[in-house]
Amino acid sequence: LLVPFLVVVLLTKFEGKEFVGLGLFLLAALTDLLDGYIARRRQQITRLGKLLDPAADKILMSAAYISLVEMDPVLVPAWIVVAIIAREFAVSALRSFAASDGVVVAAGWSGKAKTVLQVVSISLIIIHEKLGELGHLAPISLWLALLVTLYSGADYFLKFGRQLFWARPDENGKTPERSRGTSLDP
Repeated sequence: LLVPFLVVVLLTKFEGKEFVGLGLFLLAALTDLLDGYIARRRQQITRLGKLLDPAADKILMSAAYISLVEMDPVLVPAWIVVAIIAREFAVSALRSFAASDGVVVAAGWSGKAKTVLQVVSISLIIIHEKLGELGHLAPISLWLALLVTLYSGADYFLKFGRQLFWARPDENGKTPERSRGTSLDP
C-alpha cells in the first residue's frame, strides 16, 4: 500500500524528501517483515499469504530501485537494477516450477542476507546526499547488494535446479529428491 506513495516522494522534488522517502521505505519494509513474523508465530500462514508476501517484497524493492535509477542514474546504474530484478523473477520462476511439483523451496540464509543488503542499500541511496563524508557507503552497499543478490540466485539454482530439473525419475515418474510435499531448504 505504501509503494505508490514511496515512488511519488522519491520522484518529486521538495525539501526533506530524502527523509520522508526513507521513512516510507523503512515502514513498508518493516510492515512486510512483521506481517510474515506474526503469521508464522501465530501459525496463520495461508496460501494467499504465501503468494502475496513475496510479491509485496519484490514490488517494494523493484519500485524503490527503479525510482532510484530515475533519481540518479550515475549512482544507481540501470543494468544493476535489471540484474537484481531479473534474479527475483528467476527465483520466483524456480519456486513456481517447484510448487507445481509439490515442492516448497524455502528461503535460505543467502536469500535473507540479500534482502537485508537490499534494504540497507536502498536506504543509504535514498539519503546519500545527506550522508556527507559517509556518502561513499551508498554505492558500496549497492555493489554488495548486487553481489549477494547474484550469489543468492546462483545458490538457489545450483541447489534446487539440480533436484528439480536434472534428477532422474524412478519407474513411477518421481525422483527421490522431490516426492510430493517435500520441502527443499538450502
